[in-house]
Amino acid sequence: NDPDTKASVSHDFTCTCDSDMTIVKIDGPATCTKDECTTTPCGTGQTCNDPNTSPSSTGDYTCTCANGVVTTGGAATCDNDECTATPAPCGTGQTCNDPNPAANMLHDFTCTCDNDMTIVKTDGPAICVNDECSTTPCGMTQTCNDPQTSAAKTGDFVCTCPAPNMATTNVGGPAMCSMGSNDECMPNPCATGQSCVDPDQASAPANDFICSCTTGTGSATGMAATCTTDECDASPCGAGQTCNDPDTSVAVMNDFVCTCTAPKSGMMTGSAATCLLDECNAMNPAANMLHDFTCTCDSDMSIVKVDGPATCSSDECDAMPCGTGQTCSECTTTPCGTGQTCNDPATATTSTGDFTCTCTNGVVATGTAATCEID
Repeated sequence: NDPDTKASVSHDFTCTCDSDMTIVKIDGPATCTKDECTTTPCGTGQTCNDPNTSPSSTGDYTCTCANGVVTTGGAATCDNDECTATPAPCGTGQTCNDPNPAANMLHDFTCTCDNDMTIVKTDGPAICVNDECSTTPCGMTQTCNDPQTSAAKTGDFVCTCPAPNMATTNVGGPAMCSMGSNDECMPNPCATGQSCVDPDQASAPANDFICSCTTGTGSATGMAATCTTDECDASPCGAGQTCNDPDTSVAVMNDFVCTCTAPKSGMMTGSAATCLLDECNAMNPAANMLHDFTCTCDSDMSIVKVDGPATCSSDECDAMPCGTGQTCSECTTTPCGTGQTCNDPATATTSTGDFTCTCTNGVVATGTAATCEID
């Protein structure tokens, strides 16, 4: 309120809090609220919010990290230990360790096999168990035993002949269970790149030869094997990515696809993807490059703000000079001439230039000072 609108009288306007009419300030905004965020209590890169700015409400502000960690009444701890993610990034029987849990240090965790501490994988689960008998390398009539299923131990499986030749065994491949002249592997009926074993050469040809893949996995009895290798079994993608091998034939390699899971995006064929988190047309949308987005005014492309909305309007009321819960008027700038009365019918920040200047003789002008002289 301006009790005296004469041009010669200035600095006498008052600001009164709408929420408490007893709080009045002359020649400036009244203090109606206490926003605790104005003291910057949160850490660097954290967002502060005070849900109740009443002077009597303190300690209820929140600090929010870029990774979503929130703390009330104090700065948040923004560390991001990747080992605590759900689902767990390592497989069963593995130990996870994140050497640097800082929020901007991602994809550096390691998975170590509990049954073999020498097997370690970075940014993904390790391959700790490899039961070679699961591919039926001994054929249908022989028993298979893999005494050490560590992924680092291969070629140690044992094939044992059925009765009455159970004493006949072989390590790393099918056993020769009987001798005879009917070796169906002569000539080799299997496909190129496959080995052939005829476990029973004493009997007439009975299509009991076994074709085993030397590259990839697979075996078949009485026919050539279908050899496959799912490249996703080796966990080639990083944490937070899905893997898909569209063609598991051994002839097609490096065609697996790594896809980032939401909210990150990215895809790569033949290697781990680079997962991006776009903050909205960011200059560098990498997942660990936050707070670099820009806001540009449509009305003036030269006005640009980084990490927040730009101030696009020149209306002084947009700066809220009277404080929260107070009314701002264009008349506070004294746009009318000496001895004229100013009235701003709409004080919204989006309404400008609608104030009126009225002379003592009744002459009125809108949006500018009036001409009061009458000839």
